[in-house]
Amino acid sequence: MCENIVKLNYQDKQIYLVKTAHVSKSSVEDVERCIDEVDPDSICIELDEQRYEKMKNPDQWRETDLVKVIKDRQVGFLLVNLILSSFQKRMAKSLGSQTGGEMAAGIRLAEERNKNLILADRSIKTTFSRIWNSLVGKEKFKMLTGIIGSIFDEEEISEEDLQKLKEADALEAALMDIAKEFPTIKKVLVDERDQYLTEKIRTAPGSKIVAIIGAAHSLGIEKYINDDIDLEALDRVEKKKGIASLLKYLIPLGIIAMIAYTIFTNRDAGFEQIRSWILWNGGLSALGVLLALGHPLSILTAFIMSPLTSLNPLLASGWFAGLVEASIRKPKVKDFEDLGDDISTLKGFWKNRVTRTLLVVVFANLFSSLGTFISGIDIVKKFIENL
Repeated sequence: MCENIVKLNYQDKQIYLVKTAHVSKSSVEDVERCIDEVDPDSICIELDEQRYEKMKNPDQWRETDLVKVIKDRQVGFLLVNLILSSFQKRMAKSLGSQTGGEMAAGIRLAEERNKNLILADRSIKTTFSRIWNSLVGKEKFKMLTGIIGSIFDEEEISEEDLQKLKEADALEAALMDIAKEFPTIKKVLVDERDQYLTEKIRTAPGSKIVAIIGAAHSLGIEKYINDDIDLEALDRVEKKKGIASLLKYLIPLGIIAMIAYTIFTNRDAGFEQIRSWILWNGGLSALGVLLALGHPLSILTAFIMSPLTSLNPLLASGWFAGLVEASIRKPKVKDFEDLGDDISTLKGFWKNRVTRTLLVVVFANLFSSLGTFISGIDIVKKFIENL
């Protein structure tokens, strides 16, 4: 066995963890060597149903209904998926390897040798939903801007760097960095999935199990291998209740109340508040669409809708701007065909009509939130002056 394979014993089972880097050529060799030597009853892979289907059918992007994605409020989820794919594709390209090659090898060998194939990871949609629901407003904004900013990062990574990521000490240090900035994200993205993977791996059929996992999960699986794990609890998505959810409604009502009072006491000051609300909300949301290279009508839509949607927690200006963008510049078959290549470059994100529409939605909403914050301060200031 090589150094990237860890053997664990659980009850009467022998479990072999193959620690991989998802874009490393050597990881594929580790997988093939381990399965050859162990001849397992089950092969577990760090994929959920959605990512498995994507790997089996890489052209499924062509079937994406972008309008439905916007209406179902799945833009952020889809964009994050594409950005993560972009990051992995850039790394794989710089190393001359294939993204997810080790998972593909596990699937192929399971099919060829008639082994049980276990999709051991939690649904990526559930993971992102649990992350989003656990963050407060400031953290959400910081996370979104960080994810979008990663589009601009085209730094290459070497095979040596990848090998370092497989070392436990370097891995623990990296996770601690995440924990300091976003402890909630680290808990949901790493700790919870460690538990989820552990339960799915140790309950796989047979006495000999090979599990193909990202190196970041090895320490966690070793830690939780004998613990009680509630899989249903880890799969549950609960929306925030209490003050956090009430604020979504109380803040717009407070804005309206302050403007109404100011108009009653000082008409000119009240109309200044309204102008500030419209110009900051509409102007910044339109600027966001402009930066996403949206169509002029999409920019106008963002400007008109942002002051209105900012007062309704159930609506967002980006949805309207995105629907206009998708209608006027409807993605063509070629856009979906080129999606895999386009997301690997910064220019491609803006050139492709699919990703550009997603950027229109996200940028419009982000900049609208900034406009709400700035104009809200101005409204409060004028309200206090006229008390």
